[in-house]
Amino acid sequence: MSMYGDDNNVDTFDDGEGTPPEESNNRTFLLIAGGLGLLVFLGLCAVVGYYFLNNNSNQQVELTAQVQATLQQATIVAGLTQNAQLQAQTLTAAVTFTVAPTNTPVIAQATETPSPTQNPATATVGAAFTQIAAASTASTQTTLTVIATSTALPNTGFADDIGLPGMFAMAFAFVIVIFLVRRLRAVPTR
Repeated sequence: MSMYGDDNNVDTFDDGEGTPPEESNNRTFLLIAGGLGLLVFLGLCAVVGYYFLNNNSNQQVELTAQVQATLQQATIVAGLTQNAQLQAQTLTAAVTFTVAPTNTPVIAQATETPSPTQNPATATVGAAFTQIAAASTASTQTTLTVIATSTALPNTGFADDIGLPGMFAMAFAFVIVIFLVRRLRAVPTR
């Protein structure tokens, strides 16, 4: 016989305090896990809803941009027409006595060779600058038309498309939830 008790009965040694019975069904963990699952599901639903709502607003923004571009082009054309009419009026008003034409021999003249392809926007802007310069030199009383242009910055980019700041906030909240759940599991139950 040993001094600590029966050698054959080692498993039944009791230190006097007793061990708490193990919990067979951990309800707290299941509730928290279910809550986290529900939170992830709601987050996925929110992302899907955001995608569908944002997709419709992007189409609306594109349509609005097309309408604004059309209006801006019409404004430019109206301004160019107004300048051309003003220039024509000032030139016809300045007509004076003309000398009768004389007999001059016809000399071969150089013809303009067309460029391969010309950008219509560049041609429009070039014509506008030419008409503005001609109008400003033709008359000092000419009022030049101011053409409004858009100064707004585009709303494009990766972070705008997917909502990157919101995604970072959700990731931070999930990390906090993970630490809280681990802390709750580490605290002994009473």
